[in-house]
Amino acid sequence: MRVCVIGTGYVGLVTGACLAHTGHHVICVDNNEDKVKMMQAGRSPIYEPGLSEIMTGAIEAGTIEFTSDLGKGVAHAEIMFIAVGTPPLPTGESDTRYVEAVARGIGEHLTDGYKVIVNKSTVPIGSGDWVRMIVLDGIAERKKEQGDASDIAAEFDVVSNPEFLREGSAIFDTFNPDRIVLGSNNPRAIELMKELYTPIVERKFAEEKDLPPVPVVTTNLNSAEMIKYAANSFLAAKISFINEVANICDRVGADVTQVAKGIGLDSRIGNKFLQAGIGWGGSCFPKDVSALLHTANDYGYDAQMLKATIDVNSRQRLLALEKLQQELKILKGKVVGLLGLTFKPDTDDMRDAPSLLLIENLNRLGAKVKAFDPIVSQSGMRDALSGVSVETDAERLADHCDALVLVTDWKQFLELDLGKMAKLMNNPVMIDGRNFFDPNVVEEAGMRYVGVGRSAG
Repeated sequence: MRVCVIGTGYVGLVTGACLAHTGHHVICVDNNEDKVKMMQAGRSPIYEPGLSEIMTGAIEAGTIEFTSDLGKGVAHAEIMFIAVGTPPLPTGESDTRYVEAVARGIGEHLTDGYKVIVNKSTVPIGSGDWVRMIVLDGIAERKKEQGDASDIAAEFDVVSNPEFLREGSAIFDTFNPDRIVLGSNNPRAIELMKELYTPIVERKFAEEKDLPPVPVVTTNLNSAEMIKYAANSFLAAKISFINEVANICDRVGADVTQVAKGIGLDSRIGNKFLQAGIGWGGSCFPKDVSALLHTANDYGYDAQMLKATIDVNSRQRLLALEKLQQELKILKGKVVGLLGLTFKPDTDDMRDAPSLLLIENLNRLGAKVKAFDPIVSQSGMRDALSGVSVETDAERLADHCDALVLVTDWKQFLELDLGKMAKLMNNPVMIDGRNFFDPNVVEEAGMRYVGVGRSAG
């Protein structure tokens, strides 16, 4: 099928590359000329394991193109994905100006023939009808410019197709999804979308091909949009819950890792998203929980659980700071090293990363902050960070530190020579903000271990 993906950020580029890999002919559109040239050369502008290889293969196969010409993409496609950013505004609602601009642009370029316009961006509930209105406005503007004699018989439907990709695992998640959600008021649009996703539904590119077909959930537009917000809000609430439990564990002498294992074996609860730590961040959870809360307020509902989810996470962000103060007392004049900077491993994403708030508060309290991150330390991103000295390896990080804080649970950190690092430190203390290390291994290396709701030994 012929596909156009408008916006080549995280969601758009992964979607476009993976659909091209399955054999569809994809044109990816972005208004950043430098970015387009980079992608045309086969280089990914974002770090995501496996993405560069997928892109290169699709370019060689001739199934993907990159352009800044929106008209070319609209003319080419049977199905168009809107995949531009919807960043949060200070009020908590989503900024939909980029979605509006793209929808209007699509309308200005639509010609005869049936098209499906897909909201892949996470948009406020009710945006399907709004996008349709904006597209129609774009068509009307084009007719006005060309005169009343113009004959544009554009026919289209809007579909909500939310994404559920985890940064660092996006390629796997695309080819091995838990479900595919399609929201539309027209069966014709749903059937085209099912045809598009047939290779994925039939698991032709999955790691395990003997599994049953991927479930396809078909709904109306509003329900599909709500599914996205509800899913991320529930997962965020689950993390906030286990963090509350961890804080109680700290006070009563229980071990939250054992508690999480015990409750996670209950099939009604499950073991995922029960890792206590210093809170969630990134581009999805903070934005989506706040946006759902804002929607609830708009419709006169006081969503207290959503408020509590956000409040618990905000407090949890400062937990590492509290534990540093308990260990070092006065932080002024102390050197603190951060292991990891990105909000999660296997990504270069620093959006709403807990490390940023930690750096800000350590600076405020007079501490010197150092950091090492497998991606940030090797890229130009380090130059944009203020208030922190980004080291090139973990041993340079440990040198003369009064404490280390594990912020991001990169797998590479399990291979660190903790014994050598302990000898380089002024005061060998490890604050494990993700309960990532084995406490016994850390203490045998000569460091004092401090976890989150966790006892050593």
